[in-house]
Amino acid sequence: MARYYRYRLPPWARHCIFVIEKCTLPIMIFQLIRTLLWPTTLDVFLAGFLVGVYIAFYLEWI
Repeated sequence: MARYYRYRLPPWARHCIFVIEKCTLPIMIFQLIRTLLWPTTLDVFLAGFLVGVYIAFYLEWI
């Protein structure tokens, strides 16, 4: 199988990926601040998930 290549996707799907990629950093910063102030189990899991998604976009795995 060929490696995942985002530019082979249809234009609407590619646009969705670009929007999610640009929105991930501000949401992650907000969530990390919230987790530091009022840590709950859900906040910790959500912050970890957002950090993982951001790293995946940064390393171009997605």
